[in-house]
Amino acid sequence: MKAVLTSSILATIFLSLASMAFAGTLIVGPSGCEPNFPHFATIQAAVNAAPAAGAMVWVCPGTYPEQVQIIGKKVTLKGVSYQGSDAAIIAPPAGGLVPNATSTFDGSEIEAMVLVQNSAAAVIEDLTVDATNNGTQCGQDPIGIFYQNASGSITHNNVLHVQVPDGAGCQGGLGIYVESGATTIPPNPSNAANSTVSITYNNVHDYAKNGITANGTLTGTTSNVGVTIKNNTVIGAGATDQVAQNGIQLAGANGTIISNLIDGDWYTGSGGYAATGILIIQSTSPFVQSNNISNTNAGIYIQSVDPDDTDNATITKNTITATHLYDGIILCANTSKATSNTINVADESGINVAACGDAAPVDTITSNTINGACAGVLIAPPASATPSGTYFNVGSQTLTTSSDTCATPLVKRQSGRRPNRPTASPARKKISP
Repeated sequence: MKAVLTSSILATIFLSLASMAFAGTLIVGPSGCEPNFPHFATIQAAVNAAPAAGAMVWVCPGTYPEQVQIIGKKVTLKGVSYQGSDAAIIAPPAGGLVPNATSTFDGSEIEAMVLVQNSAAAVIEDLTVDATNNGTQCGQDPIGIFYQNASGSITHNNVLHVQVPDGAGCQGGLGIYVESGATTIPPNPSNAANSTVSITYNNVHDYAKNGITANGTLTGTTSNVGVTIKNNTVIGAGATDQVAQNGIQLAGANGTIISNLIDGDWYTGSGGYAATGILIIQSTSPFVQSNNISNTNAGIYIQSVDPDDTDNATITKNTITATHLYDGIILCANTSKATSNTINVADESGINVAACGDAAPVDTITSNTINGACAGVLIAPPASATPSGTYFNVGSQTLTTSSDTCATPLVKRQSGRRPNRPTASPARKKISP
């Protein structure tokens, strides 16, 4: 005999399923948006109501003036569509941003718009984080999305206008930032934990200091931060004398940087600092492939601080256009490989091989195409390399010189006096190579 589901049994099943959905899905926004789930007026209220074991927090279109904190919870925070719009915008609260975290490096205050802390699997997706009128001052550090001792993914977000007031030397203002390490200083002290974060398909625009940053502590070949940074668009301020920006930075973090578009990190001020498209310091075996970098001082800068702390970098199939004052690629680390890159118009050399923390690094330079530079490959002893490639309109295909600079650049520099060989300017002033 066939079982027959009565209306009362069906109702019971429906209510059971609904209660399960309510427990795992929370809605922020008007009651008409996703009406079958619990609703909250603010993102923080929904996050507070979410169980630590895991929940979906869907954010309906609208502007939410708040700082959001996800601490110790597996939350997916995601913008959703409603009535033909899918613009869910997190903006600074009326009084401006306030400190809600401290740096694991020196205890300085951080004003994060979205703080994810000590979470094993948090997701930030399909949101606009707009820091316009954030109320911070020079010496403070506003951050769009900040993962501290947390893992997860950051994808398909707009992170915009993370600025501090104009003023030369202000080092705060990061679009997306990942760091790990213990901090005991209020507010929100954090226990040390490894961070593994995927950062993909984001638009990061109009930041003060860095677009995307991952800072960790390197012990041998192991870091407490590992990142995948892929398919992002990172746009800096263009020519500016206020601060040396970096599009993407790894410092003490390990990771891959693939297929990003990076433009407009170009410092015109004094002091010998360089803005970079990609800056990597103390990162073991970083992999940098198929990025498109333009209008910066140095396209890709790989630097050791101590011997062998940035070994085995692979720089391949990148396109670098218009580096102002400096080189397309700077290799200051041992056993680095620069292969199959295309470099068009560098004020200095296409590829510069030099010694930083390593006494006499040996690098591999093959199959690169370089057009318009004072030297195709410049080698500054005791560093060494035996390069090969295709060269057009270069003063020397390979130039070995202790001066670490080309004698007669072919390309007119965009600003007057040449500063000294740049000291790379990391995301936070306190972390200095």
